[in-house]
Amino acid sequence: MNTEKVVLLDEAGRAIGTEDKATVHHASTPLHLAFSSYVFDRRGRVLLTQRAHTKTTWPGVWTNSCCGHPLPGEALPDAVRRRLSDELGVIAVAEQVDLVLPEFRYRAEMPAGIVENELCPVYRVRWDGDPRPDPAEVAAYEWVEWADVAGWPGLSPWCLLQLDALAALGGTPADWVVGDPSLLPPAALHP
Repeated sequence: MNTEKVVLLDEAGRAIGTEDKATVHHASTPLHLAFSSYVFDRRGRVLLTQRAHTKTTWPGVWTNSCCGHPLPGEALPDAVRRRLSDELGVIAVAEQVDLVLPEFRYRAEMPAGIVENELCPVYRVRWDGDPRPDPAEVAAYEWVEWADVAGWPGLSPWCLLQLDALAALGGTPADWVVGDPSLLPPAALHP
């Protein structure tokens, strides 16, 4: 069985190695490459998910549609599609996967001391259908009007930070300009 690896980064966003996904998150989590995605249906609603209660980081917390880590050598849009399929049963042929925040970075610490430390580009995905979540990943989901997301109780720290950055793009999610891929971390440009 292969162990899933995450891509470790230096401060400039260059790949400097890999570590097992199962062991990378702890009190001194190294900077690593990740992504976040927001899935919108044709009505403009966004899919919010509640993390499984068995997750190591932020169990039971509501957040954006899907987060994950690209595998070494995997392009970020491919990683988005893979994780949407794995976590939510979203067919890998999502209608559209657009980069919207190429430079998003955050660090968050749980009360128990586990840290997230990620360069985490954000994607807007367009897809219609009924998710079939993997219960090991997702405890619940809701389709929510975009205007109501900011008031959703108990959102993850990265989701709250992303909401601020997404609001700065202006307009509605359909209006967001596709981000410049040259602004992605170097490790994401040359996987």
